[in-house]
Amino acid sequence: MSIKGTIATIVGAVAAAALLSASAAEAQTHKWKMQSLWQAGSVNQKVFEDWSARVKTATNGRIEIEPLAVGTIVPYTGTLDAMTNGILDSHHSGGPYFAGKEPALALIGDLNGGFENPYQAQMWFEYGGGLQLARDIYKRFNIYYVGPVWWGVESVPAKKPLRTLADFKGVKMRVPEGLGAEIWKRAGVGVVTLPGSEVYTSLERGVIEATDWGTLGMNQDLGYHKIAKFPLHPGFHSMPSAEVAVNMKKWDALSPDLKVFMEIAVRDFAREMVQRIAMEDMKAEAAAKGAGVEIVNWSAEERKKFRKLSQEAWAEFAKKSPDAQKVYESQVAFLKRLQLLD
Repeated sequence: MSIKGTIATIVGAVAAAALLSASAAEAQTHKWKMQSLWQAGSVNQKVFEDWSARVKTATNGRIEIEPLAVGTIVPYTGTLDAMTNGILDSHHSGGPYFAGKEPALALIGDLNGGFENPYQAQMWFEYGGGLQLARDIYKRFNIYYVGPVWWGVESVPAKKPLRTLADFKGVKMRVPEGLGAEIWKRAGVGVVTLPGSEVYTSLERGVIEATDWGTLGMNQDLGYHKIAKFPLHPGFHSMPSAEVAVNMKKWDALSPDLKVFMEIAVRDFAREMVQRIAMEDMKAEAAAKGAGVEIVNWSAEERKKFRKLSQEAWAEFAKKSPDAQKVYESQVAFLKRLQLLD
């Protein structure tokens, strides 16, 4: 065989090997059990399920996500450890649930009183360094943080109109433990810690006068507006994000194109969740007004007062860990760029 023929044979063999390798990569399937923080049958879980189905279709079955409702395999507080230990492949849950392991996750998941809407927070993740901070933290747990997923700004169902920050002084209010509770205490709120199952009856019986809860639509579904006819909306005090995160070994097994696809897909998941829940809120607002409910919308000045009060609590919370300090400083710098802080 001539040298030219030999070279042609080698090139052909290399090309064939590359094609076989590419075909093998394309043929490889990745099946993930992904547990969410949502109840079965909820709108949020339905959005999650729809997204999971689209991922399978768009990748021609190369990625197949089993969208599990909250508590299916482990409690909602156990998904981080379950991913680290290989019990779950991935989760759609929220960093604040794991703040006991790393306080910075509370700030990443919900900078209470900070951003006005999810799109501003998305900008911080993508252009203010938030994604890298989150990925660096999760890497310590052998997990890849793909991206954040919001569901909108939360409301405050109240039994009397609370039109200003000063109106909250002395109000008995159910608030989850953590950063949010510290902020409301600074506002003079009588913070009450209750499990979710007791909130409705506590409002009904007057044990509490208001509650930090879900979006307007979620609260309407739970019937809160029948007994708490002065909900604060649009929300301002809490805009929590969930996330999609994956066991690092499972993530590393993806081909480069699938990794890029998943990052783009999660950004679209975030958009759809926000918009679907916003549509639910619009329906809930119309229904609430028709039922004699007064929607309380704070002025820009009152929101600014709450943000200033919140900043004091952020700064104190940031002292809990070096990463919390980094996240706090990054978010404050970005809020100043958005002219939300002086």
